[in-house]
Amino acid sequence: METDIRLLAVDDLEFNLDMIEVMLTGLSGLEDLTVFRAMNGREALDILEQRDDIDIILLDLEMPVLNGFETLQILKRNEKLRDIPVIVVTADQSEVLKTLTMGANDFLAKPYDPQELKLRVMNHVRIKKMNDIKLDMNDALEREVVKKTAALLKALSLSQEAEYEISLRLGKAAEYRDLETGMHTVRISHLSRELAELAGMPEEDCEILRYASPLHDVGKIGIPDHILLKPGKLTDQEFETMRMHAAIGGKILSDAERFPVIEAGRIIAEQHHERWDGNGYPNRLKGTDIHIFGRIVMIVDVFDALASERPYKKAFSIEKTTAIMLKDRGIFFDPDLLDIFMTNLDRFVAIKNSLQDIPGSEHNPFEEVLISRQLA
Repeated sequence: METDIRLLAVDDLEFNLDMIEVMLTGLSGLEDLTVFRAMNGREALDILEQRDDIDIILLDLEMPVLNGFETLQILKRNEKLRDIPVIVVTADQSEVLKTLTMGANDFLAKPYDPQELKLRVMNHVRIKKMNDIKLDMNDALEREVVKKTAALLKALSLSQEAEYEISLRLGKAAEYRDLETGMHTVRISHLSRELAELAGMPEEDCEILRYASPLHDVGKIGIPDHILLKPGKLTDQEFETMRMHAAIGGKILSDAERFPVIEAGRIIAEQHHERWDGNGYPNRLKGTDIHIFGRIVMIVDVFDALASERPYKKAFSIEKTTAIMLKDRGIFFDPDLLDIFMTNLDRFVAIKNSLQDIPGSEHNPFEEVLISRQLA
């Protein structure tokens, strides 16, 4: 504990200030005492404004300019000064109760005994020093907590960015085995987030869906080329094999519950072909048993597939696309989500138009990731 003691004595009589300094200077336990002197409350406040290391104040009450009562009132209202212990020095016992009520920490009756003066000063200074140490420790702890929290948030942010990056690039890997363009997964990402937001989902879930939705067809990695890349119509057996991509996607992304985006990707990969009426695949889930992520991605995936050109079809008009989708309201699609989609159709058309495919171009996954993040 710091042993230096800085005492401010406030009295309008030089003799009294001299007596205080003589009585306290050089006493055992007060060897490192420094006494600052003020002749009235205004001088005392000026000293306190210039110094932030005063440990204790001895305050007379009857003084010109600014008396002890006014000075005490100002001290206890000042956030920086209120914790400095104040010992009121008075010859009038009737004033003691009033000053204690105002916040004085102690009092000394005039004429005061040197030993009593020393003990009272030392006791209050000891308490003040301990409180200062505690405040310093609390400040140090708070700074350390802020530092550690910042480091943790940075680590979490990097972890989340890495998870997002893995998700995006795994989605790109699936594209290289499909006839769909790379911009399809970028559009699915933004269309899914838009529908989730319009449906009132929490912001965190909207962001998770934005990064997880490109994983919807990751299971196509496991489909043989002669089926996946077949230009003509699939046989019934080939179609059954193609349908396996949902279950394969779920297996590829399984056992990753600790990673919210990958786990959401698993759900989407497995469930984006489940139907509202229970006749979808692979698990014939029905209604709200289908996770909302799966229900959302099904709507935007079908919308984008119908309204986009493919090697095997021309793009349908928005009117024809929406007519087909409305016919399957409550059959393929969650009716409430589809209603939200149709009510805000202009938003989804704008997103699709802003992320158009470039005819005849090779898709560049790095460029598409950049575009996706710029539009986020």
